[in-house]
Amino acid sequence: MITRTFAGAFVVTLAGLAAAFLYDGSAGLALVAVLAVLEISLSFDNAVVNAKVLDRMSPFWQKVFLTVGVAIAVFGMRLVFPLLIVGITARLGPGRALDLALHDHARYQHLLEDAYPMIAAFGGMFLMMLFLEFVFADREERWLTWLERPLARLGALDRLPVVISGGALVLVASFWAADAGDVMVAGVLGMVTYVLVNGLGELFAEAEEESEERAGAAGAVGKAAFFLFVYLEVLDASFSFDGVIGAFAISTDPIIIAIGLGIGAMYIRSLTVFLVRKGTLHEYVYLEHGAHWAIGALAVCMLVSVGHEVPEWLTGGLGAGLIIAAFAASVVRNRREAAASASAPADQGAGGGSRSRPMSA
Repeated sequence: MITRTFAGAFVVTLAGLAAAFLYDGSAGLALVAVLAVLEISLSFDNAVVNAKVLDRMSPFWQKVFLTVGVAIAVFGMRLVFPLLIVGITARLGPGRALDLALHDHARYQHLLEDAYPMIAAFGGMFLMMLFLEFVFADREERWLTWLERPLARLGALDRLPVVISGGALVLVASFWAADAGDVMVAGVLGMVTYVLVNGLGELFAEAEEESEERAGAAGAVGKAAFFLFVYLEVLDASFSFDGVIGAFAISTDPIIIAIGLGIGAMYIRSLTVFLVRKGTLHEYVYLEHGAHWAIGALAVCMLVSVGHEVPEWLTGGLGAGLIIAAFAASVVRNRREAAASASAPADQGAGGGSRSRPMSA
């Protein structure tokens, strides 16, 4: 299964490394390899959250996620989107923005960094909404029970995620942002995007649920699957914003950055499909919790980065640490349940007569 699932990632890796060598020799090859590892290490929480959504989609749409979705992630988010941001914020035409990217790397990096507060506000608000919607929901399984239980009780208040996210945005724009107006607009757009895309996906999922059950479809299809796909692409974009800006610390060449981050994105997407097909999220139930807490940490880091520099190792370390802790807790839970299941028949057999009746009551 590993070979089949990651075959596309292996092909993209070979093609990307070859392109990097032809473009910039051994130096380009080394930079692309480092950027790919950076993207993979920073985006594991993205794979876990994506897997939860992808599990609701049909095999056809899972393939679309690995084909069309990869093209959007690699060329759209890692190459075209930064050009658009530079063009819009600096009021440059597409041709001029592309010329800067190819021939004046320092100026291009400077313009992209100038636009980062708006990028961070958009992505931070989108991820904050995703995190809050998760922690305020009442769930059967809880990882951090002491914290998640009271949060679930607070979730009874309608639209609480919007209230908290909006309040956080006002604070960030008021006290940290150099241009409060632009940051406010970008943050509100991030919130609106989440509500719209997630809401449309849920709407069509409910509308098509009955027909899917009658047809025996394995996962969402039609409009529901399309909006889930759009939701995944926006989610990937929100995760990639920080990585694209941080990549300039390694290389200022946008072509090298796009190739390196594109290879990493392909592995993350293949890992997402692997988690779905292996049923990992069902087996290690706290992984989803850990990934969402990692998203919350990333959202906070992105909002803080509107006015203060946040090192990449901190955001990556927080995400990796939370997911590792959730995985370890899942393993402990599974072993405890297995031990309880193994001891239950022995206990029932050892207890005789009147002792067995209270247990079955």
